Amino acid sequence: MGVPEGFRWGVATAAYQIEGAVGEDGRGPSTWDVFSHTPGRVRDGHTGDVACDHYHRWPEDVALMAGLGVDAYRFSIAWPRVQPSGGGPVNRAGLDFYDRLVDGLLDAGIMPAATLYHWDLPQPLEEAGGWMVRDTAHRFAEFAYLAAERLADRVGMWITLNEPAVVMAYGYALGVFAPGRTLMLDALPTAHHQLLAHGLATTALRARGAREVGLTNHYSPVWAQDAASPDDARAASAFDTLMNRLFTDPVLHGAYPDVTGLGVPDMSAFVRPADLTVIASPVDFLGVNYYQPTRVRAPSEGGALPFDLVDITEYPRTGMGWPIVPDGLASMLRTLRDQYGEALPPLYITENGAAFPDAPGPDGTVDDTPRIAFLDAHIAAMRAAIGEGADVRGYFAWSLLDNFEWAEGYHPRFGLVHVDFATQARTPKRSYAWFRDLIADDRRRGTG
Repeated sequence: MGVPEGFRWGVATAAYQIEGAVGEDGRGPSTWDVFSHTPGRVRDGHTGDVACDHYHRWPEDVALMAGLGVDAYRFSIAWPRVQPSGGGPVNRAGLDFYDRLVDGLLDAGIMPAATLYHWDLPQPLEEAGGWMVRDTAHRFAEFAYLAAERLADRVGMWITLNEPAVVMAYGYALGVFAPGRTLMLDALPTAHHQLLAHGLATTALRARGAREVGLTNHYSPVWAQDAASPDDARAASAFDTLMNRLFTDPVLHGAYPDVTGLGVPDMSAFVRPADLTVIASPVDFLGVNYYQPTRVRAPSEGGALPFDLVDITEYPRTGMGWPIVPDGLASMLRTLRDQYGEALPPLYITENGAAFPDAPGPDGTVDDTPRIAFLDAHIAAMRAAIGEGADVRGYFAWSLLDNFEWAEGYHPRFGLVHVDFATQARTPKRSYAWFRDLIADDRRRGTG
């Protein structure tokens, strides 16, 4: 099956994962700079100080994208480059970098798709409370305005936040990502403050002429370990509420879902009058990041969360041990269609990919056949969902380059392009050629 006319094929990255140059041209520290330099936080002490050196090598990376034939490139703008302290005057040298990148993309015939927040909060804001305090949402809206003031005339798509559920869960509840807090369910205020930031930023972006504005969430189908168990069903509902619906219902329905299953009566402790109206500012699209489903069961006695996670063992796995379930993507697209109906805007798959332990062979080529199989199956699942009525307008493969994979450092490799982190040499993998040919084939057939 084909894809709709005008479908956007793209690749995605994030600033802290590829840019490096953390101390250049006035950039300030982010929470990930501090977290990665804290012993024991990141595997083998890896940091994003250099990463893929994209800050200096971006023309080479744009040329790689042009060789793929992608329509769009999803990148993120590092808030600490634009406002090193998280507020106040703009750092023009920081915005100049994104100016050059955007112009380079347009010269190559590639639409820039900018994400404003991909987890690199300016450290001074974290020290003032981070996403636990309401003021961070207002500082984010100011940053969005400054970025759009410079770039909105040329950036085709704007994504306010990337995976706010992961920021809440991994960054503030469990502490395995920056900023490393372990608040468990006391981290719930970060959900509301991020959503408020999204709404305020949406208004700020539109005020500066941004064309397409949306939000990207991480979505995962939730499976109860025992479908016949009421306790397991309640656990599955709690997880779905916390990680899926909490960050979608307010944007599309203007109201929070029932959160009593999380052990709190409602979200009123954090919500002020008119907040939900701001959060529900109309969006032009919803970004869907999909990697794997989640299985849960009723919580163990004395557990801090209303569910326990259960390993999924009956499917093949990626190099990170994640189960490979392509139909989970189609299932999630159907669920979004059915849950939100006419309120659901067009969808983009803004991240989908897999890490495998691929390396150059004796001849220098990288044969990453498992990644090709992964992408092929998931794109087929997306096409099937489109055939069933899902309004999907684009697909961004994660990722263009092997990069800094957060708490796992440089060990997982997600890229279509292999990066030798000692020399920064880029080597397109076999999946790069496969994805290039897939895009070209869709164009020959008159779709995409």
